[in-house]
Amino acid sequence: MVRETHGYTAQVAPWGGRWMQLVLGIVCMSMIANLQYGWTLFVEPIDDKHGWGRTAIQVAFTIFIVTETWLVPVEGWFVDKFGPRIVVLVSGALCALSWALNAVADSLPLLYLAAVIGGIGAGGVYGTCVGNALKWFPDRRGLAAGLTAAGFGAGSALTIVPIATMIETSGFETTFMTFGLGQGLVILVLACFMADPPKLGYGQARGTAAPQRRHYTPQEMLRTPVFWIMYGMFTMVAAGGLMVTAQLGPIATDMKLIDAPVSILGLTLPALTFALSIDRVMNGITRPFFGWVSDHIGRENTMFIAFTIEAVGVMALSAYGADPVAFVILTGLVFFAWGEIFSLFPACCGDTFGSRFAATNAGMLYTAKGVAALLVPVGNLMVEATGSWQTVFYSVAIVNALAAFLALFVLKPLRARYVAAASGTAARLTTRLAD
Repeated sequence: MVRETHGYTAQVAPWGGRWMQLVLGIVCMSMIANLQYGWTLFVEPIDDKHGWGRTAIQVAFTIFIVTETWLVPVEGWFVDKFGPRIVVLVSGALCALSWALNAVADSLPLLYLAAVIGGIGAGGVYGTCVGNALKWFPDRRGLAAGLTAAGFGAGSALTIVPIATMIETSGFETTFMTFGLGQGLVILVLACFMADPPKLGYGQARGTAAPQRRHYTPQEMLRTPVFWIMYGMFTMVAAGGLMVTAQLGPIATDMKLIDAPVSILGLTLPALTFALSIDRVMNGITRPFFGWVSDHIGRENTMFIAFTIEAVGVMALSAYGADPVAFVILTGLVFFAWGEIFSLFPACCGDTFGSRFAATNAGMLYTAKGVAALLVPVGNLMVEATGSWQTVFYSVAIVNALAAFLALFVLKPLRARYVAAASGTAARLTTRLAD
């Protein structure tokens, strides 16, 4: 007997169904989080031993971000072609190899090679897990993509203290090797259970009609104006958020808040430490929260709300951020209204261009983060030219307000026409096949 569960054919679904697939993706994302968020803990110990200088060592981090971001479309193509299991298996091995090489690196070229390998591995896991979530949850893409993206921050939150402790007690080499092999092993094991959704129309039981939905190839997607509208908005909001979040330390220093004590709900910490702690929490919460909201009220409506909150939050930070308590609260608001782009845009991409090539298409959209990262130094140039962060704050607020306007008055009607046209094309093709 064939039974349909949540729109998927039970007899061909893997163990645990689609929710287990989502959990596997979240855990794998947690396992690669330290490659980005845990790196900062290793910089000083590496410099203390080898004396290469912080700037030279941080080049490795830049290399990692570039390879992790820009190669996701290629890795997504492999996922769409061969399925998630083999891609995550190879990526997990590369992640383990990367940190193992960091443990024994005795030269900068070897450290940079490890960064390339780690970037490829992390990008493979990231692109696969997000793409798989979009495919398995066509009815709840926002929530699924949000929970998966949240895993990228959760892994760091859970392991940041153990890593710091092991560096202190056993040295950074042992820490690299232990956590690298451990995290890689977890990914390798979980990869064995990952699978594509059943191919029966992505959610159709046998005997039912295939969904009248067109699935755009990456080449077709790149020829649509709606993709480039999304790409531009993603770049704008990501760049604005990175200009603030990546420069939080210098901002706090210039405002003379870096060591100012802040007490909230009985907890007292230096202002910058408090703000960075809230960053991790808000970056985890915002992605599934706004993703879930978008599943109910629409992607563009949610973008309008989130981007407007970001614009208001940045302006408020500009006006009241000199107060330590306001600085902590308002940076939390800014982080909350920024991190949702990593759930809203992939979900919007899947809704618009279909599930069949979701990993590749979402990967192409994700490269907007790489473009945004290249724009972050513009913020430093603004500060050098004006001697103040106010110009940066105003620019970020304006960019977010513009993105909010584009979401509601440009992207929404344009995307509606494309979705309608895609459904119509698929319906005509189904009719011709039936005839």
